[in-house]
Amino acid sequence: MGSDQPVADVSDQELLRLLKQAASDLRVKAWIVGGYVRDVLLERPHPNPDVVVEDGDALALARRFAEVAGAPPPVTFERYGTAQVTLPGHLVEFVTARAESYAPDSRKPDVRPATLEEDLRRRDFTINTLLMDLEGGIHDRLGGRRDLEAGTLRTPADPMRTFADDPLRMLRGIRFAAELGFQLAPDLLPAMRAMKSRLSPPVISAERVADELRKMLESPRPKLALELLDGSELLGVILPEIEACKGVAQSGYHTHDVFGHTLLTVDATPPDLLLRVAALFHDAGKPATAKGDGTFMGHEEVGAGIAKAALERLRFSQKEIDVVVALVRLHLRPVFYKSEWTDGAVRRLARDAGPLLDRLMALARADIGASAYPEPEKLDELQARLDQVRSERPSRLAPLITGEEIMAIRGIGPGPEVGRIKRRLEELVLDGEVPPDEQAVKDYLATHPQL
Repeated sequence: MGSDQPVADVSDQELLRLLKQAASDLRVKAWIVGGYVRDVLLERPHPNPDVVVEDGDALALARRFAEVAGAPPPVTFERYGTAQVTLPGHLVEFVTARAESYAPDSRKPDVRPATLEEDLRRRDFTINTLLMDLEGGIHDRLGGRRDLEAGTLRTPADPMRTFADDPLRMLRGIRFAAELGFQLAPDLLPAMRAMKSRLSPPVISAERVADELRKMLESPRPKLALELLDGSELLGVILPEIEACKGVAQSGYHTHDVFGHTLLTVDATPPDLLLRVAALFHDAGKPATAKGDGTFMGHEEVGAGIAKAALERLRFSQKEIDVVVALVRLHLRPVFYKSEWTDGAVRRLARDAGPLLDRLMALARADIGASAYPEPEKLDELQARLDQVRSERPSRLAPLITGEEIMAIRGIGPGPEVGRIKRRLEELVLDGEVPPDEQAVKDYLATHPQL
């Protein structure tokens, strides 16, 4: 087999065999714990097991495991007593049984050795305390299997203590509920409300918050996640721009306030992260533009600015921010479509949306679907017309003349006049008044000095 051939993933059975061999060589007791065991029982994929070492050295076990697996040496984090080994299809993390907590003003945990029982009790939820021995047997010391079967998220210790140890667990609980369709135990929401201030920097970084928010929005139940963020009072901590939409009344075809409509819109979008982020912020400009008569003039521009600032705060990449801002800014264009639009108007929409057109149409469908709008089928007509203008050959959407060519034909230097002429020529092509041909555009410019 050539060296460029792909390497097959290590099977779960082989992974257990290698772990058992490494642990036996060092004569240590080790368990697989956490999400891997949970997902085995739920029959969900989870390629990255966590291994906890009881009365032994996790770093030594990681080194021996890498040797017997033929993997690269582990990446170690000696301060926290953890190590990671990468092999095909898996990232295996090793840790010595420990307890950890966060000081009120710190994002770095205080870590100390602990018994296995203490290690399990300091974990986030009982469904993540299940153990698997290296023969594949499941062990449940804290009722995690019962909660897993009941679909309940419960903390292994008092939730106030659990969330104080790591406040991000409040968001993780909501994310798990959205991913798995589980319910929160009755004592979790009150504890989250009491601990909400701990989610703010410097204790929890914006990047960690954003990572959980991304997973919530990509989950099968983004609306549930947003409802739980609201019920836990965490929404105002991480997304005050969205909390501001609560109670902002709407008229016309709207059946909910801006917040309720936003949740329905997010829920109606396909599982595309940036599309769902755009749905989340599409009406974020309405509270600031509300006139009291049910109108929100310019809310799309205001909302685009709000989305940009919020996503910068949450450390989204500039490329991601640009996509969301463009979708929010353009979201009303398809909604306002009428059959009377000219082909030129349809082409302008296709040109302005560019590669975001399909996402923009999906956002418009979700937006209309989240209200009692009487003509949702108009978007089918618009889609057909968009498909038609995008398939035109030669295309009327592509630029057909450069600024340099305009300056040469007109005998002028650089300046705003060049841009004005270029835009006017593009409009004439879009409207069908000039053929979509480079030479035809140049000839038109040469013969229309008053353009």
